[in-house]
Amino acid sequence: MRRLLLSALGALPAALRAAPAGLNGRAVRGGRPAAAPDDGLSGTGGTAPVPDRHRPSPGRGRGDTVRAWTELFRVPALFSVPGDALAGAAAVGRSPGRGTALAIGASLCLYEAGMALNDWADREEDAVDRPHRPIPSGRISPSAALGAAGALTAAGLALAARAGRPALAVATGLAAMVWAYDLHLKHTKAGPAAMAAARSLDLLLGATATATAMSTATATSYAGTGPGPRATRPMRLGAVPPTGPDNVARAAGPARSPLAALPAALVLGAHTYGVTAVSRHEAQGGSTAVPLAVLATTTALAAAVLATHQRQRPGEPARPGPAATAPGSSYRPDHPHHSTAPSVLDLGAPLPGTYRPGHHPTAPALPDLGAPQPGTYRPGHHPHRPTAPALTPLLLTAFTGAYLRTAGPPLLHAALNPSPPLTQRAVGGGIRAMIPLQAALAARAGAPGSGLAVMALVPLARSFARKVSPT
Repeated sequence: MRRLLLSALGALPAALRAAPAGLNGRAVRGGRPAAAPDDGLSGTGGTAPVPDRHRPSPGRGRGDTVRAWTELFRVPALFSVPGDALAGAAAVGRSPGRGTALAIGASLCLYEAGMALNDWADREEDAVDRPHRPIPSGRISPSAALGAAGALTAAGLALAARAGRPALAVATGLAAMVWAYDLHLKHTKAGPAAMAAARSLDLLLGATATATAMSTATATSYAGTGPGPRATRPMRLGAVPPTGPDNVARAAGPARSPLAALPAALVLGAHTYGVTAVSRHEAQGGSTAVPLAVLATTTALAAAVLATHQRQRPGEPARPGPAATAPGSSYRPDHPHHSTAPSVLDLGAPLPGTYRPGHHPTAPALPDLGAPQPGTYRPGHHPHRPTAPALTPLLLTAFTGAYLRTAGPPLLHAALNPSPPLTQRAVGGGIRAMIPLQAALAARAGAPGSGLAVMALVPLARSFARKVSPT
């Protein structure tokens, strides 16, 4: 038995050499490899995937897809967008309303369209410099990125159209500037100027949408053609304009033209110009002069924002003093419904018990009784509560300081060591610094509440920046 076993083992190598072998070690019948069992994946017996099908691989689940789109859209940078519309609304003397919300939605869509289009246009360059980006790494196809850019652009224009034709005109110019920058101007000397113009147009979009919506709501209320119980008939002579839900955005100050937002738009555009100039060196680094120049520009912008706070805001008409009104006249320049002088003869105050349209007498001023006695209460007396005008300079200084603190140190580090990582960090700091700059512009225009709302986005931007790069 032992000899038979040894002889069988000795003959096994010869038998293996005599038997022809097929592909992958499969036996061959009739000179052709035996057909592999068909698993339904393709017509080649499962040895190759279907052309329209991606081979399953680790990390291609839903979570990885969401992260890929998050990286493509650079979500941390998205929090720098709403402040444009809020600063624009403050610049025209209006509180945020329906038009402001539509402008924010349109800006977000156009901003993300630019992000997707940017990666689509730079897919070949990113394959060399940034192979980890979603398109070069194969996590998002170029056609999907281009389709997302087109769909988001259409959505942004549709939202702007809901805010009125002037807002749509501004949004159309913004969309054209975004596409022109990503497809051509980015790699030219006009690239930083184009990006600065896009950011300035975004702030003007918020100003235009807010002012247009307010004007439309006021005209509708006066004409009696809009919805609501007060719109069933024209307003009576001398009636007070409605201040309830029919108004889209109430006045935060004297109403101004959208052009009054141009100085704030130029400040934001100048900051964007600097950030874009630095970003042109974030892949290779090596530039020291550009971060230093942008740091000087950042300091100058902060000083300009603080210096212009005490000046009269653009578009705000000068108010005549009490001496401008004749004694006994019913016209009062400080009255909210007397914006212009009367065009007819003013007969003075009416007789007691009579009514005259347009006459709104004011309550007599109460004598100043001084501080109340300890333990007593007097309505309207709040000795320790700071007023809004007193808080505005403090908030403006705090917002401007936060702007310098966010943008300054990364720029200084990039100037001292112009390496790609530090340059990218300077770009990210410049993007995040737009938020406190927008808050400072809103506070300077007399809307500290809008400034605080914008600053509330800073923690969210920082939290997302730890997970996804904004550049």
